[in-house]
Amino acid sequence: MSLHFASAVDIAAGVRAGEHDPVDVVESFLDRIERRNAVTNAFVTILRDEARERAVAVRERVDAGEALPLAGVPVAVKDLSETKAGVPNTMGLAPFADDVAEETSVTVSRLEAAGAVVVGTTNTPELGHSVRTDNDLQGPTGTPFDPDYNAGGSSGGSAAALADGCCALATGSDVGGSLRTPAACCGVVSVKPSFGLVPRGNRVNGFRGHTPVGVLGPMARDVESLALMLDVVAGRDPVDPFSVPTPDDYRPAAADPPHAADLTLGYSPDLDLFSVEPSVSEAVEATLEMLSDAGATVEEVTVDAPPSGELTHAYSLAVTTFFATAVAELNEDRDVALLADYPDAVPSELRTYVSMGRSHDAVDVATADVPRTTLHHAIEDAMVGYDALVCPTLATPPLTHEEPIPPTIDGEPTGSVPTAWTMAWPFNMTGHPVVNVPAGTVDGLPVGMQVVGPAYGEPRLLEVAAAVEAVAGWEYPES
Repeated sequence: MSLHFASAVDIAAGVRAGEHDPVDVVESFLDRIERRNAVTNAFVTILRDEARERAVAVRERVDAGEALPLAGVPVAVKDLSETKAGVPNTMGLAPFADDVAEETSVTVSRLEAAGAVVVGTTNTPELGHSVRTDNDLQGPTGTPFDPDYNAGGSSGGSAAALADGCCALATGSDVGGSLRTPAACCGVVSVKPSFGLVPRGNRVNGFRGHTPVGVLGPMARDVESLALMLDVVAGRDPVDPFSVPTPDDYRPAAADPPHAADLTLGYSPDLDLFSVEPSVSEAVEATLEMLSDAGATVEEVTVDAPPSGELTHAYSLAVTTFFATAVAELNEDRDVALLADYPDAVPSELRTYVSMGRSHDAVDVATADVPRTTLHHAIEDAMVGYDALVCPTLATPPLTHEEPIPPTIDGEPTGSVPTAWTMAWPFNMTGHPVVNVPAGTVDGLPVGMQVVGPAYGEPRLLEVAAAVEAVAGWEYPES
């Protein structure tokens, strides 16, 4: 395996042991980004000089005896809420193409303190509003498995960069699947952590939402590296009033996963909410069959969820309020009136979300938590007696850049809405932590499987995900 597809764990260990010079590591990844970015369009800004300088500093720290957990590991940062001072922060919006971040976010600060080297920022739809990564500023990002197919949104640039060997770790965020949808489209692993585990560092509005749906989280190519990154970025931070202490280190759980024979998994083919394309179901079930053959217990379970219409309405209230609030904060922070000042720069979908969010009655938004609570209990009940609940991540394989959400899936009408395509958003409603793991391919395109655990149960969840990974295996297209 080339260095570009080595795990973050192995790269850091090699740098600490003197087997790799961090400057050479970073130069190698920068060279690959230069060669491959024209194919996937994953990166917005490539930090050539800054990354080289940081790599030199890492070499000096290692030589001085610092035991850096991410020594010399190339990291990509989603061009949205995670920022690095002095680096453009466009958020996918053309009017902000030249805007430069004034602060380094807590996640990036923690990564750099651990020895990671930020090699660039990655593409995202405007304000991360879409299940597809595309915008007027940068254009679409393709999955390396077939660049004609979209990498998924909204952390698509990060997922594509990982799958293409252009970084070893990446940051993402998730309001309705934005960590897991692109991870599924690109065949990488990601974790939507329990709320508050990874601090958001929002100085403008730290109390945004009394029942938030959005989180930040890590992305990687393997579960052990994912756990290592979570070790670095998780934990209490005074800027985020919702942030919580971490219970334990996460990497040991993923580094020594249980044997498949020790796993008991509850499988929901559709969460009793979705129609799923048979090819996706077959890919996920083939992975589960491999686990069963290795000794795991896999049993189909039902999820006594609220009616789909009631739940999607509740999610719509939450997510449109989220984006309306995000725009209000952006207007305040950058002294603009985004929708009025740049009418052609905001896509109609995002404009609609903001308009809807501004029109909601506060009591309606608050009482939408009732079906959320019912769903939470339904997921909890479905997990009783199991190490984790598993289900597909998407209802179909990845879509092309121009392809609409399918009007029907497995013969059932969808209304062509994103909530019928990505099966990730219900867990933003409930707050359960979820790891996306690769689960085979359909016509050469990746299929993802969600592994769901109880709140703040990440140590066991990562153990289970690593055990699934060990049985299922996975390879990336090296180019």
